[in-house]
Amino acid sequence: MKTTDELVRELVDRAAIRELSDRYCDCIWRKDLDGLVSLFAEDGTFVVEGIEREAVSHGRARLKQVYEKSLAELEPRLFIHTHIVDLLDGNRATGRCYAEVYSAKFGMRRVGLGYYEDEYTKKGDKWKFACRRYFLDAIDTEVSLRKTFMP
Repeated sequence: MKTTDELVRELVDRAAIRELSDRYCDCIWRKDLDGLVSLFAEDGTFVVEGIEREAVSHGRARLKQVYEKSLAELEPRLFIHTHIVDLLDGNRATGRCYAEVYSAKFGMRRVGLGYYEDEYTKKGDKWKFACRRYFLDAIDTEVSLRKTFMP
């Protein structure tokens, strides 16, 4: 049986991890590139899984380039739902959440529907994305995320 301290630590860790996705959405809405990439570990990775292939961005410098392009091209408005967190140990966790992506630049059309599978790492006392993998379940054919993330 877990102690009260262990249960409280788990609750605090889960809340901090869920807040990463909240901050991720907030940074995207406000076009805060520095804030956005700071949510990732220094060697963090973002992967977009497409139907035929995937696009991989590794490290904060590359992440900043990719997000800068997507924010300029789409003006995305991201909504995340149903965030599941599995703690693996005191410094690692995995999770999944579901996302709807709309574009302010294109009259709030939906440009993506899918889910994220995340790996988290704790650096010092802060949780970060080690890897964020986005699976595109549906893509709007007129305004495609594929054009933005997959050269």
